[in-house]
Amino acid sequence: MNQHGLSRVVISGAPGARLPVSAAWRHEDARAGFEVVFPCTLEDGHRFEGDCAAVEAGEPWAIRYEIIVDPRWVTRRAEVTGLSSRGVRGVTLDHDGAGRWLVDGAPAAHLDGCLDVDLEASAFTNALPVNRLGLEVGESAKAPAAWVRALDLGIEPLAQRYRRLEDGGGEARYAYEAPALGFAAELRYHGLGLGTDYPGVAVRVL
Repeated sequence: MNQHGLSRVVISGAPGARLPVSAAWRHEDARAGFEVVFPCTLEDGHRFEGDCAAVEAGEPWAIRYEIIVDPRWVTRRAEVTGLSSRGVRGVTLDHDGAGRWLVDGAPAAHLDGCLDVDLEASAFTNALPVNRLGLEVGESAKAPAAWVRALDLGIEPLAQRYRRLEDGGGEARYAYEAPALGFAAELRYHGLGLGTDYPGVAVRVL
């Protein structure tokens, strides 16, 4: 999820496809950079290990993350390490699966009700709530997320909403909005949603 303007996300892949062994995005326009992620299917969910490095508004930064989701695609743990001019930072988020979080082992009541983690640095993490929600055409749902900022790894709740639209061109379409960021988009998905073309923000290259 990025806070820059109106964009359209196109996520490609055959319905029911298995997670690829790797995926990569080139970040552009809003920032110059690159992201890679290595998914792994576990007995009790999925693990995603990724790296992002970019320059945005004249500030270079690099992010490494590991995100674990359960079989419902609810985020259960995220470890994030960041490098910037502010130094090296790290944060760990643990989630009980029902909306309560620990940040570096301490209760984080301000995140109560969030079921997903959303990294500002990542073109990948938008796939998590869509896979978790499994909306039918015409359905909508709120999807508040624990939003981790790229530069300082600050964490705050981010209100989001997804509404499933009529499919088009073999793709599942969603109206998405994050009012606090002044952001709205139409998202399109196939399969598990890792083949992302995010015009104005990132383009998948692998």
